[in-house]
Amino acid sequence: MVKTQLKRKSRKILSKKKPEKGLLLYLKKNSGRGSSGRITVRHRGGGVKRLYRIVDFGQEKLDIKGKVIALEYDPNRTAFLALIEYQDGTKRYVLAPFKLKVEDEVICSEKAEIKIGNRARLENIPVGTEVHNIELEQGRGGKVVRSAGTSAKILAHEGKYAHLNMPSGEVRKVFKECFASVGQVSHPEKRFEKIGKAGTKRLRGWRPTVRGTVMNPPDHPHGGGTGKSPIGMKHPKTPWGKIAFGVRTRRKKWTDKLIIKRRKKK
Repeated sequence: MVKTQLKRKSRKILSKKKPEKGLLLYLKKNSGRGSSGRITVRHRGGGVKRLYRIVDFGQEKLDIKGKVIALEYDPNRTAFLALIEYQDGTKRYVLAPFKLKVEDEVICSEKAEIKIGNRARLENIPVGTEVHNIELEQGRGGKVVRSAGTSAKILAHEGKYAHLNMPSGEVRKVFKECFASVGQVSHPEKRFEKIGKAGTKRLRGWRPTVRGTVMNPPDHPHGGGTGKSPIGMKHPKTPWGKIAFGVRTRRKKWTDKLIIKRRKKK
């Protein structure tokens, strides 16, 4: 019942318009298979046909005003998209911020007005502002904080960095020359939606997942035994014997020095 109400609420926000033909792309599905044709990612395959929407995550139209002509659903992501028509006549899809409306004007500029939907450099956005679609390297386009309902908060400006409180709870430094969009990403009620049935999962391209404990010993390290027997080893492992719980998977990256505070453990 709650799921149905949330869906109806979302549909009211969206425009009754077909996707923009010039911004659609066909992507071939690989069903979790690599270049050799072997399955490299398990439990993928099937799913409904869907076209990819080309989204402008960067600042392709710098210093050109645009008007929101439609808010659209995107089958490839959790957030909604806003179709922007710029003054030069071109159209682009951007991530729709929460509370953005049709007919609103937006702009991407170094010193844009602090208004929902506008995009500016972090050094020109005041402390306490919520931002999304944030660049990590100048000119490379937004890379983080792009899923439904997420936002990061600017905590401080220090030297050549801005301190951001990320949705995970991590506090990190980001170069002040990088761009970010003002506001929270649209569709925050997504977190309350439930899949409800196996068929919905299949339509999304996810195949059934079998638990390791119900397999035979040759098929999985947790296999064997009768009934609800325990895994019989110290740590949970993958089918290939790799420890899969409580182990750091992040390799050392150059951005580690920019992390002020690690995210909280669940």
